[in-house]
Amino acid sequence: MQIAERRGGRDKVLEHLGSAHTEAELTALLEAARVKMHPGQGELDLSAGAVPAGQSVITGKCSALLWHVLTSAYARLGFDALGDEAFKALVLARIVEPTSKADSLRVLDELGVPHASLRTMFRCLARAQERGYRDQVAAACFAHAAGHGDLSLVLYDVTTLYFEAEQEDELRKVGYSKERRVDPQVVVGLLVDRAGFPLEVGCFEGNKAETATILPIIEQFQQRHNLADIVVVADAGMLSSSNLKELDAAGLRFIVGSRVTKAPGDLASHFRWHGDAFTDGQIIDTITPRVATTKAASVNDVTKRAEPVWDPAVHDRSWRAVWAYSVKRAARDRATLTLQENRAKAVIAGEKPARTPRFVKTVNGSTRLDEDALTRARSLAGLKGYVTNLPVTTMPAAEVIASYHSLWQVEASFRMSKTDLRARPMFHHDRDAIEAHLTIVVTALAVARHLQDQTGMSTKKIVQALRPLQQVTVVIAGHPHVAADPLTGTASEILTATGTEWPTH
Repeated sequence: MQIAERRGGRDKVLEHLGSAHTEAELTALLEAARVKMHPGQGELDLSAGAVPAGQSVITGKCSALLWHVLTSAYARLGFDALGDEAFKALVLARIVEPTSKADSLRVLDELGVPHASLRTMFRCLARAQERGYRDQVAAACFAHAAGHGDLSLVLYDVTTLYFEAEQEDELRKVGYSKERRVDPQVVVGLLVDRAGFPLEVGCFEGNKAETATILPIIEQFQQRHNLADIVVVADAGMLSSSNLKELDAAGLRFIVGSRVTKAPGDLASHFRWHGDAFTDGQIIDTITPRVATTKAASVNDVTKRAEPVWDPAVHDRSWRAVWAYSVKRAARDRATLTLQENRAKAVIAGEKPARTPRFVKTVNGSTRLDEDALTRARSLAGLKGYVTNLPVTTMPAAEVIASYHSLWQVEASFRMSKTDLRARPMFHHDRDAIEAHLTIVVTALAVARHLQDQTGMSTKKIVQALRPLQQVTVVIAGHPHVAADPLTGTASEILTATGTEWPTH
C-alpha cells in the first residue's frame, strides 16, 4: 500500500506503507494511511503516555484460532493434568509442523505463541521420564477411549525407527528392516483401539523379533488398567506357535493373520471333496494345527466331508482357522504371481542377474522354474486365512474377518506418526531421550486422531485451513486494537465439529 498524489496527470508516490497479506493487515494499513493523511482527525487522546498522533504499529500477529483448537483438544483429552507447558508446546508444535525440538521454537514463533527457552524445552524431556508422563498419557488415552468406544478389542502392530548413526548401543541395534536398511534402529510397538486411537506404546531393542514384542505390551496394558477379557488383533508377523500359546495361557483372546502356505493343510478336506474351486465371498471355518509337525497335521480328518467345529476342549492341539475367498484378491494374487514367474524365467535365462527369486529351484547346478510350487500358489490365489482362539459361539466367522480388517487403523496411525508427525529422523541417542521423544509423538498422535475423528479431516487439512487466519494487534495513537481475519467456511465447520467456542466479534 502506498500514499500517492496526482501531479500533472501522473501519480507520484509519497510514501510506501507496506504490504498486506490478510484482511486484518489491510485494515491496519488503511488506518495507518488515514492517520498519516489526516493527522489528528477523529482523535481525542487524553492519556498521559500517549504517543504522538498519527503513529500506528502492528505489535503482534498470532494464529490464535489454530492454537485454540489444538489446546482445547489437548485439554479435552486430559493431558493438561501433566501441568507442563513446555511439553504441551512441543506436542502441539509437532502437529502443526513436525521438526526437531530446537526448530520447534521457530514454529511457535511463527504461530505467535509464547514459549519457554530452548534449554527449558530440552529439560522437559528429562521431566517426561522422571515424572512418568507416558503413564499419565496412557491413563488419559484409556479414559477417553473407554468413554467413546468399545475396548473389548484392541489392535497391535510394530514398526522400526532408524538412526543415522554408525555405532550400535544397548538400544539402537541393527535388525530386521522392512525397508532393507542397515542402520541402527529401535522397534516400536503400538496398541490402538478399533478406531486407531493410541492406547499403549513400547520401545524395544532394534534386533528384537517382532513376535517377542506383543506379549509385553499387552500385559503392560492389562496390568495398567486391570483388564481381563480382551481380544487382540495382529497381523501374520505376530504368528508363532509360542506366541499364541502364551497369549492363550494369559487368558487373552486373539485374532491373527495366517500365512497362505498353511492353506493346503488347513483346507485339505475341502480340496479333496470340492477341488480348488471357490465362490466369491466363500468362508470356510475349520481348524489348524498349533505346531507344524506331521503328527499335528493329522488333526483335520480328510475322510470327513464336513469341516470340524473348533472346540478347545476337544481340539487341544489346534486353533480355530477361518479362510475366506475373494475374486478381487484372486485377480491381484494372479497378477503378482505372473510377475514373479516372469522374473524367475528371466533369471533362469540369464537375462536378469539377481538374488534367487521365488519359483526358481536349483537341480544339479542348473536353475529351472519350480512348476509345482507355481501351480500350488495359483491354486491358493484369492485365499486369506485367520487364526483365533475364539469359539464360533462367541464370534462368528464373518465377525472374525471384519475384526481383523480393522488393522488398517493401526497402520494408519503408524503412517501418521511417521509422516504427519514425523517420528523420524530422531536426533536423540540415549534411551531416556528416545523414550521421551516417543511420548511426545504418541501424545501428538492422540490429539491428531481425536481431531481427525471429530472433523473427518486430516491433520494437514485442519492446519492448512486454520493457520492462515491471523489475529493482529495494532497500536494506534498509543492504544492497542485487535483485528482478526473473518472465519472461513472450513474454519466454521472445524469449530462446530470439535465443539470449540470462539468469539465471533
